[in-house]
Amino acid sequence: MTDHASSARGFDSLAVHAGQEFDPTTGAVIPPVHFSSTYAQDGIGGLRGGYEYGRSGNPTRTALERQIAAIEGGVHGLSFASGLAAEDALLRAALQPGDEVLLGNDVYGGTYRLIARILGPWGVGLRVVDMSDLAQVEAALAERPAKIVWVETPSNPLLRVTDIAGLARLGHAAGAVVVVDNTFASPALQQPLALGADVVVHSTTKYLGGHSDVIGGALVIADDALAEKARFLQFATGAVSGPLDAWLTTRGIKTLAVRMQRHSENAQQIAEVLDGHDRVARVYYPGLPSHPGHELAARQMSAFGGIVTLDLGDGASARRFAESTRLFTLAESLGGVESLVNYPDEMTHASVRGTELAVPESVVRLSVGIESVDDLVADLEQALAAL
Repeated sequence: MTDHASSARGFDSLAVHAGQEFDPTTGAVIPPVHFSSTYAQDGIGGLRGGYEYGRSGNPTRTALERQIAAIEGGVHGLSFASGLAAEDALLRAALQPGDEVLLGNDVYGGTYRLIARILGPWGVGLRVVDMSDLAQVEAALAERPAKIVWVETPSNPLLRVTDIAGLARLGHAAGAVVVVDNTFASPALQQPLALGADVVVHSTTKYLGGHSDVIGGALVIADDALAEKARFLQFATGAVSGPLDAWLTTRGIKTLAVRMQRHSENAQQIAEVLDGHDRVARVYYPGLPSHPGHELAARQMSAFGGIVTLDLGDGASARRFAESTRLFTLAESLGGVESLVNYPDEMTHASVRGTELAVPESVVRLSVGIESVDDLVADLEQALAAL
C-alpha cells in the first residue's frame, strides 16, 4: 500500500492527504463515513483501533483531527460540534475559578459572551486590551497575571493585526497560555504554532469547511498535558463532531489553499477599488499599505485573507448598504465560497454592545467569496450608489 500521507510535506499536500489513507478493504480513495454509534469488542475491553463508543471516538472524526493538526503544524487536533464548543473545552481545560483571561478588544462576540456570561459567574476573570499594541499587553500582564492570553489576528471585524511571536514571548514570560483564533487567516495563510502560540482555535464552519453547509470547531494544541485535559472534556461533555459533519469539513479542507488564494485576490481588488471611494469613510483590509498592520501581516501571513470591513460614516448608511447588495447575501458567518455582507452591530456582535468590544454602528463586514470579482465590484458599487 502506498502511504501518501507520509510522503506529504507541503501544505497543499497535507491538506489533501493527512488522515486520508484509502480504505484498505475496498481500495476506496475517499475514506468511508463511519456512522456507527458503537463498536464491537474482541472480548471485554478488546477495542479495535481504540474505538468503543461514538462520543469517545469515531474514525471519520479521527481522520479530520489528524488532518487539522497536520495543516496547522501541530500534534494534537480535536474536533468539536462548533467553534464555541471548542473554545469552551479549552477554557475549562486551562482555567480554574480565580484565573483570568486577557482578551483582545476586537473579537467574535460569542467568545466574549462565553467568557463573560458563562464562565464569569463561575469565577473566571476577564480583562480586555488592544492586542495589536504589545506595550498595552505587557503593561496589563505586569499589572496582574493572566492564565490565558487570547487573540484573533486578523481580528473580527476590524481586522487588527497582532504580532503573534511578540505576543507569545510576552505571554510565556508571564506564565500564560497563548491562544490564537486563526479562523480569519486559516492555516493556509498563517501558522500561529510556528510563531510560538500554544493553542490554535478554529470555527471550522468558516474557511476550513468553506461551503456554508456544516457547523464545527477545532483546537490544535502543542502541550501534551493541556491536550489530554481538553480531550477528556471533549469526551466527558460530548460536544463532538458528528461523522457527516467531520467528513464535510475534511472535504472542504482539501481545497482550502486554492480557495484562500482566490478569496485573498478578490478581497485585495475590492479593497483597492473601495479605498478612497467618496461614499466609504474607511476600508479595513491588511492588504492595503495604509493599514497600520500591513507590514506585520505581510511578514506573518502569506496573503491577506478574504474579509474586508467598511466604515460607511453612519449607522443609517451602513444598514442601507447591507440591505442593498444583490450578489453579496445579507447573512451571518463568513468563509464560504459565496460572498456575504454582515452588519455586526445587530448581527454577529450584538452581544458586545455597550462593552469595550462594541463595533461601530457605521461598520459592515464583507466576506468576499470566489465569484467573478468584476461582478462583486459591480454589486458593491451599485449598493454604494444607492446611499
